[in-house]
Amino acid sequence: MKIAAVNTYVLSADLETPFAYSQAWYATRMALIVEVVADHGLSGFGEVYGPPRPNRGVVEAYAPLLVGEDPFAIERHWQRLYNHLRDHGQRGLAIQALSGIDIALWDLKGKALGLPVHVLMGGPIRERVRAYATGLYRRDRPDHEAYLREEAASYVEAGFTAMKLKTGWGVAEDVRLTRALRDEIGGEVELMVDANHAYDAVDALAYVRKVEDLDIGWFEEPVAPEDYDGYREVKAGGTIPVAGGECSFTRFGFRRLLGERLVDIAQPDTCAAGGLSECKKIADMASAYGVRYVPHCWGTGIARAAALQLLAVLPHNPPGLFATEPLLEFDMSEHPIRDAVTTEPIVQEDGFVRVPTGPGLGIEVDRATLERFRA
Repeated sequence: MKIAAVNTYVLSADLETPFAYSQAWYATRMALIVEVVADHGLSGFGEVYGPPRPNRGVVEAYAPLLVGEDPFAIERHWQRLYNHLRDHGQRGLAIQALSGIDIALWDLKGKALGLPVHVLMGGPIRERVRAYATGLYRRDRPDHEAYLREEAASYVEAGFTAMKLKTGWGVAEDVRLTRALRDEIGGEVELMVDANHAYDAVDALAYVRKVEDLDIGWFEEPVAPEDYDGYREVKAGGTIPVAGGECSFTRFGFRRLLGERLVDIAQPDTCAAGGLSECKKIADMASAYGVRYVPHCWGTGIARAAALQLLAVLPHNPPGLFATEPLLEFDMSEHPIRDAVTTEPIVQEDGFVRVPTGPGLGIEVDRATLERFRA
């Protein structure tokens, strides 16, 4: 079996209700899907997290290095593609594009062998993963507290036992909304916050000190991803666990975050940090350094399936009878493509999501959807 083609699909869908996080407004959701086709017609699919159009160009630059090659030689392909652009891109687009290809190769291999990816990666440690709801974004309405309370209550009603609030609107506003959300959901539901690096260390610590009594699960991306000293200050100056890493890439990019214990929870995105191959290495590094691993996941059902295949094989950190299990980020914001791209959506029940057990990623891509949303 040989690789016959590498196809790309840029997908786009307008939103009924635009929303914002601390860095930008979204009026559309987009995705870049990668398909690796074998010479006998079998295909594997992956997803790239990041700007779809420039990433498509990088995938297309990699494609000639793959056509005619053995699709099972995944580690060799990873090394070759990484080295191909190593002098020009050790992070960002070069690694995001590589991630989608890597995931597609794993999906293809699993389908060819009739086994799910998590079996190929060592076998499952867990068959289901507790999910936390990502949502609670800003809308173009003045009654922020009212609609955030309503949305949070809907997540509790849906069975979620944890959720994440988007912050970064200014310290005073963030404190007010965080307190409102904790009041709304009560003390039994976990609440995490994510500033998307809207603060410097001074404001991040000012926020932390005003909400430390609210039992916040983690403070995600409190400062810019390049601000390693800022991470150190926030981690040392407060009692809320610090999370980060969705803007970091490969084991090399995570070396300092983990080695210097700058985060309590590492959050590589499987579709951006190097794919399944590299994210398993990052997870093993995190385990060696005693840092928890909760992957960032904000894409379509393909991205969600890839995250679940990896989560199935992550070690308990640390092991024990009552070990802390990794979590799945379960995006609840509007995304017309997310569930449509697979013939069966990945759903949560009572706050848990089952790891797909079909061959490859365990999902079937709906080709009609690829055409329907094609940009």
